[in-house]
Amino acid sequence: MKTESNVMYVVRLAGTLLLIAAIVAALLAGVNMVTAPIIEQLNYEKTQAAINAVLPGGGEEIAFTDDTGMVAKVYKSEKGYAVQVQPAGFDGTIDMMVGIDHEGKILGISIISHTETAGLGAVAAAKTSAGENFRGQFVGESGSVGTAKRGTGTLDAITGATITSEAVCTGVNAALDCVANLG
Repeated sequence: MKTESNVMYVVRLAGTLLLIAAIVAALLAGVNMVTAPIIEQLNYEKTQAAINAVLPGGGEEIAFTDDTGMVAKVYKSEKGYAVQVQPAGFDGTIDMMVGIDHEGKILGISIISHTETAGLGAVAAAKTSAGENFRGQFVGESGSVGTAKRGTGTLDAITGATITSEAVCTGVNAALDCVANLG
């Protein structure tokens, strides 16, 4: 009875593992090809909903300058601007839209996506009274915003989520600065 050498055994195992990995990679690529357009469409719809939430009637995308690196896109209409900003929160980037009128006052904010901690930082985007109260306190503000907790402003931070609250303020300030640069 002949036994398989150690080298051939390792080659056979490696070949089997390579074949399985190639098949799984091909399946994942196929799933990505099918789902990528759907995900792109859903993200587009979420962005459009956020624009309409902060700037009724929406707007047209325009060119802009940004010194902060947080501003992704700017939309303009006769009512003002919708600025998409992406500040760094506690647990990742917060993608949000900020509406600003032509006098530099905040019309509203809408959080498109985030990865903040559930029950804490996620309250900023929640459709609860706490989330709506947090976002609502920005309406009508101008200049520079910040939380009273950190001594940078007068807005109330979300309990247990100071970093998220400050990140939202940082994003709003970047949007205000961007609109001020636009004139």
